[in-house]
Amino acid sequence: MPVFSKILSLAGCAGRQQLRPYSAAAQSQLRELLCQQLSGIQEAGTFKAERIITSSQSTQITVQGSDQKILNFCANNYLGLANNPEIVQYSQQLLAKYGAGLSSVRFICGTQDIHKQLERKIAQFHGREDTILYASCFDANAGIFEAILTPEDAVFSDELNHASIIDGIRLRRAKKQRYKHRNLADLEQQLRSTDARLKLIATDGVFSMDGNIAPLARIVELAKKYDALVFVDECHATGFFGATGRGTEEYDNVMGEVDIINSTLGKALGGASGGYTTGPAELISFLRQKSRPYLFSNTLPPAVVAVGLKVMDMLLSSSELTQRVQSNTQRFREAMTKAGFTIAGENHPICPVMLGDARLASTFADEMLTRGIYVIGFSYPVVPQGKARIRVQISAAHTEAEIDRAIQAFIEVGRSLKVIK
Repeated sequence: MPVFSKILSLAGCAGRQQLRPYSAAAQSQLRELLCQQLSGIQEAGTFKAERIITSSQSTQITVQGSDQKILNFCANNYLGLANNPEIVQYSQQLLAKYGAGLSSVRFICGTQDIHKQLERKIAQFHGREDTILYASCFDANAGIFEAILTPEDAVFSDELNHASIIDGIRLRRAKKQRYKHRNLADLEQQLRSTDARLKLIATDGVFSMDGNIAPLARIVELAKKYDALVFVDECHATGFFGATGRGTEEYDNVMGEVDIINSTLGKALGGASGGYTTGPAELISFLRQKSRPYLFSNTLPPAVVAVGLKVMDMLLSSSELTQRVQSNTQRFREAMTKAGFTIAGENHPICPVMLGDARLASTFADEMLTRGIYVIGFSYPVVPQGKARIRVQISAAHTEAEIDRAIQAFIEVGRSLKVIK
């Protein structure tokens, strides 16, 4: 087994007899059941071992077990801003001025002027009236459906939506209906047959496992036809997708026609953490009163807010990085397709190299690492059975030479493992 795939004692199972014995029978039973399941995951070749990065997040990183610089092609660092010196310096300045954290939720004593500044800038970037910050976009998705929907309402969700949308919808007692992935005929049939008070269509803007894009313009048309609202999760679009990075609605020429946008500060927008909802002023005000993840979670720390502020300033003044990641994406996709690989998705920086078999994906990723390229194999349950892949993610910070080096490594490994000729 390659060194980077070795699992240390299978989450504690292998060395369990050496641990201090517990007297509780229930805990012993739990440990035994979990160890059996972990063993099954390992035998299936789908155990997700974490590689330990020993540097900042960048296009070139170091990992535990290797002293060489490795090219990173599996981060959500689409604009290459996670270790941008200007952003880091500004974050340090606000850390010194505003402290490490607020030790509180927003409505008690956890709102600073910088939080309000960031919310205004995000709203300006998206062309919306107001914004509410969350600890993550997972929290934003968990907080919106429960707050605004009642049993009289209905939500129509793409079957491949992100887990956070699915979980958020589960929290609400509204009528829950799933439509087939990007299938507008199925969506229309469901909209036509409902008698709900409020109708909310929920979709990812870009589906992160496949890199394909919601047919947003046609979804907006259906929403107008059936008097429905449109909610879009833009985590894999904000800042770098569309001509100026305004996301899927810009890409599909429906700017300003989506009712509610949720997104993240933890991917393209500096890579730290935090999420948000942006939309009508009344909605944002209502969420401040009713959204449980907002009301019961600590405020974003000042250093994280600083990252968002600086990135927003950069994006509001220039689209250079957005254009660069798009040209890098085109270079990678065209060369890999020409080499014989199957690249899923559309013209998006998420470039899934489809392999099918879970073990093959894991082995392929290990072989790439021996060539100095950091990628990860994705398999069930993250993706469906038989749809294992290497999910490559392109950054504006990648040089053309680095992209070409990754392509060459893919070709070498692909030929050695008989994936391509």
